[in-house]
Amino acid sequence: MAEAISYFPQAGQQSTGAVLQIVAARARELGIRRVLVPSTTGATALAAADALAGLDLVVMTHETGFANDGEQEFPVERRLALEARGIAVHTVTHAFGGLSRAMRSKFNTHVIGDIVANTLRIFGQGMKVAVEITLMAADCGAVRTDETVIATGGSDHGLDTAIVCRPVNAQRFFDLKVQEILCKPHMQADMGDRDA
Repeated sequence: MAEAISYFPQAGQQSTGAVLQIVAARARELGIRRVLVPSTTGATALAAADALAGLDLVVMTHETGFANDGEQEFPVERRLALEARGIAVHTVTHAFGGLSRAMRSKFNTHVIGDIVANTLRIFGQGMKVAVEITLMAADCGAVRTDETVIATGGSDHGLDTAIVCRPVNAQRFFDLKVQEILCKPHMQADMGDRDA
């Protein structure tokens, strides 16, 4: 049965509330219990905790040192507040970053992680994030690879994308299948990029 995809007029955090409503409704329809949410500062995680009460929320943060060497961007007090509500917060190396980012910085070259990330970005930054946190969650044991989950993503802050998928570990990336796209931003074509 075909399900409609919700398209937002633009990418960004202004769609966060709508994404969470779509996720809650589809999780109920499909009987999905676990939802993955990326969060850098905890604001998106706290919004999801309220909107998705009753579901098992898995929060994925930026790796420590992502922005500044040795620094964790996710505030300790927000992590503790979420954990007090029974919500797991995980900090894991980015599946598409890590060594790829090191190669880019040191040798000014792109390797497979960069290529995969940039390929997913043709569907929007949120799609790249949703897929990447699914791999990260499987790699740290926060989700099982025999369950179906909803993974969310966004562009810079907040949420604008949600997918239904079955997690896989990063080493099995090409076995990951996006079963449904629930919502994403409408991608405006750049008319200057058309072939002459």
